[in-house]
Amino acid sequence: MKTKFKVGCRFKKKWCLKKKSLFFVVLCLALPYWYGYGQELKVDPITDSILPVHLEEVIVISSFKNVLEHKSHYKPLSTIDEYLESSKKVNMIKRGAYAWEPILNDMTAERLSITIDGMRIFGACTDRMDPITSYVDVSNLSDIHVACGQQGAEHGATIGGAIDMRLEKSNFTPMGWLGSFETGGETNNATTIVGGELNYSDEHFYLDSDIIYRKAENYVAGGGEEVAFSQFEKYNLSVNAGHKVSDGQQLLASFIFDEARDVGYPALTMDVSLARAFIGSVSWVQADFLGDFENWETKVYANSITHVMDDSKRPDVPIRMDMPGWSDTYGYFSQAKLKWNKHSFLVKLDGFYNRSLAEMTMYPNNPNEREMFMLTWPDVRTLNSGFFVKDVIDFKTSSLQLSTRMAIQAFNIADEFGLNSLRIFYPEMTQRQTRFLKSVSAQYHKNLKTIHFKGGLSYGDRTPTVSEGFGFYLFNSFDNHNYIGDPDLKNEKAIEVNAKITVPFKKLSLGLEGNYFHTMDYIIGEVNPNLSVMTIGADGVKVYQNLDYANLYNISLDAEYTITPELSWTGLVSYHRGTDQDNRNLPFISPLAYNAALQYTQSRFSGTLSLSGAADQVNFNPVFGEDRTDAYTVLSLSLGKTFSFNNDDVYVKAGVENIFDTYYSTYSDWNNIPRMGRNFYMTVSYAIN
Repeated sequence: MKTKFKVGCRFKKKWCLKKKSLFFVVLCLALPYWYGYGQELKVDPITDSILPVHLEEVIVISSFKNVLEHKSHYKPLSTIDEYLESSKKVNMIKRGAYAWEPILNDMTAERLSITIDGMRIFGACTDRMDPITSYVDVSNLSDIHVACGQQGAEHGATIGGAIDMRLEKSNFTPMGWLGSFETGGETNNATTIVGGELNYSDEHFYLDSDIIYRKAENYVAGGGEEVAFSQFEKYNLSVNAGHKVSDGQQLLASFIFDEARDVGYPALTMDVSLARAFIGSVSWVQADFLGDFENWETKVYANSITHVMDDSKRPDVPIRMDMPGWSDTYGYFSQAKLKWNKHSFLVKLDGFYNRSLAEMTMYPNNPNEREMFMLTWPDVRTLNSGFFVKDVIDFKTSSLQLSTRMAIQAFNIADEFGLNSLRIFYPEMTQRQTRFLKSVSAQYHKNLKTIHFKGGLSYGDRTPTVSEGFGFYLFNSFDNHNYIGDPDLKNEKAIEVNAKITVPFKKLSLGLEGNYFHTMDYIIGEVNPNLSVMTIGADGVKVYQNLDYANLYNISLDAEYTITPELSWTGLVSYHRGTDQDNRNLPFISPLAYNAALQYTQSRFSGTLSLSGAADQVNFNPVFGEDRTDAYTVLSLSLGKTFSFNNDDVYVKAGVENIFDTYYSTYSDWNNIPRMGRNFYMTVSYAIN
């Protein structure tokens, strides 16, 4: 029987307290309206035109340069997960303190395209304990681009959108030798962080290198409860190099090595002894191409992932298991741009080949019994070839963006044993199958006198994932069921409608945004009572099926107000809903959520007071393992200052998260695992000029 952390009893709130919290949130969100109403629109001082609304959200990573210039209010040396969670559109599923899984538009990785500098990469864990985001670190990146729906189709087939993590590069800036050293610590889980970088760049060559090490013990939830098996240890090393062959021609290369060991997952029954990635690429960039085409870029890349789950450190388990997995991907893309009258084209060819293999070995407690072995991913080979084109048509006060993607994706099960295992359930199953993918999108942006409007309509589809199509007795501890894939699943298809209205004043900016996804042939696991469980203690077996349809709604209101040149305020409220054709609640749909921050920056000093929280989760579904999560509000504070030392710069930042040591759990915390309690942190960044 599934065991969940008992969270609700710790923070049941009286109605009067809820009213006070709600009043405080409404007050924070309403304040800028009273002070900023009637201000003028923001105008470009050069072109005298209204500034446009960007179609993507960009999360800027706190590189050393940014923290020195106070361009970022993030905690230096934050994990990638913490950066993503700060996004307006991204939430995170937490199974512990490490490797959180991104959710975009209430959709998880199978419905997203997640890339590293445009490179496709696929996790090697059948339990989704190694999202792509876990194989990079903040030291590798300059920013993260988040695109919703088919606006993310540039990076591959998607339903919910795309997350592209861009690598940091010197790009031939003549800076000579530069270096930095960074270290930090956190009190709650005794975290130690040490990192550094050494870079050289001139007009013809650059070389960037960085390394970072993280180690954390078990963290403590609010109220002092230790969360066992939440420790982790991680190493990351990256190198980027570029050579300017001639004016307008560049040869670039990048390499990332990432390894995590002794990673605990308190929300699961197993931990991870090893998660390792090798990620490399070579690119050719050329200013001029064929005819009027320009900015030609061609990249070839390869990555190899090894992920090993085991329960050797768990004291009491019904049966010992090892579950290693491997994922190898080889790919390319080649793209160029073309300007013609009012049209700005992007044309892109891309493709990848992936091999996914996972196995499970069970060791009975009785030494006289034989070990049991099965392939949970039967050596599935995936070959994808795609074509993408985008056209942005400029009408001066408005623009129209049209895009389309077409792709062919072929699957091949290379392991005969795994193929025969699936043929137990699907006797007519073929070894190979080919699917066609398509996407079309239209986005219109209009500058009106007082507001900006953006709206769009799009269609896209996706193939079933390796787990959904070919998984064999995968265990999901969230709903306590085994899962079996179905190779005959239809492609999942979605029609998306989105709109955003932005009112930019001189000191105040307001934005109201929403989208709606009508997803046909929605893929989800449904109980098959005729099948027997494989995992001891499991409640049943689910088989992936196509529902007739599912509907997802997302709406958000955000505001930013400049109180003084040094003091600013930001706030966001969002509401989400997801149901299927029988009006059943879909899993992992956020309740009403909110956050606000007051930020102060002056010269070499900065400070941030932030608030985040959510209402009760009442739209849950026990069929998918969900239960009610109560409302919560968390307050945090940070202060940062830059010092000069021997003509070098030293940046120190300290803060406290969860000031009031609140014990809480959110809708996306696996099996109600509690969040971290009060945590003091401090980081020191030293630049060597």
